[in-house]
Amino acid sequence: MDWRTFARSILVITEKNMRIYYFKGPVVVFGLLFPFIMFLTFFIGRNLDLVLFFPGFLGMMLFFTASSVGPLITPWEKREKTYERLVSLPVVLESIIIGDLLAGAIFGVVITTIVFTICTGLLHLPLVNAGLLAFSFVLGSITFAALGTLLASPTTNNPSNIMMLSSLVRLPLIFVSGIFVPLGQLSGWEWTLTSLSPLTYLVDLFHAALNGDAVYPPGVDTLVLVFVVLVFIGSAKVIQKRNLVKGI
Repeated sequence: MDWRTFARSILVITEKNMRIYYFKGPVVVFGLLFPFIMFLTFFIGRNLDLVLFFPGFLGMMLFFTASSVGPLITPWEKREKTYERLVSLPVVLESIIIGDLLAGAIFGVVITTIVFTICTGLLHLPLVNAGLLAFSFVLGSITFAALGTLLASPTTNNPSNIMMLSSLVRLPLIFVSGIFVPLGQLSGWEWTLTSLSPLTYLVDLFHAALNGDAVYPPGVDTLVLVFVVLVFIGSAKVIQKRNLVKGI
């Protein structure tokens, strides 16, 4: 397959995913409503510094929006018997994975940008580095869209099974990622546990861009997230290729 056909197949798959899956119930609930509910539950009735905690909320919003589309696509298409038609077309597995990833990443960037714009206008939040913030949006969306694609890879044609799995993975991550407790206030085993979550490094990038109070240098956060993207995409490819070989 030449690069033009490869690029076109990715764009077609991405457009198909955006048109079909953006307004599905699970995407709306887990990608839009759930982060807002979590944020309101944590902040209402508590005298917390919004400037200090807003980067964590922004990271949580991007995390859920970008990772909410991917888990729905593959099991839904397997249930509707369209996945087999897709893999029989002149596309390669990489086209499908990247197309699924881009659909989730675009959803994450667009929704989070809208939320950030509204919140900035209402709350008059600081912005130290606009370029770094835009870069963080893109890199974070790609990272967690890749997570969503990986979560959709297990063998099943029941979307509810994958959504349950994604909840079991995503919910614990938000509580160990420096969202509700700033990284600078952690030490010992709490610091070690938090450092294992990729969401931690996105939240830290948002702190650097918005407040200038990041714990890690932006270069370290970037390298960790790029490494995580490669691991997620590579793992999704291995699992989906194995499923295709087995005919499942």
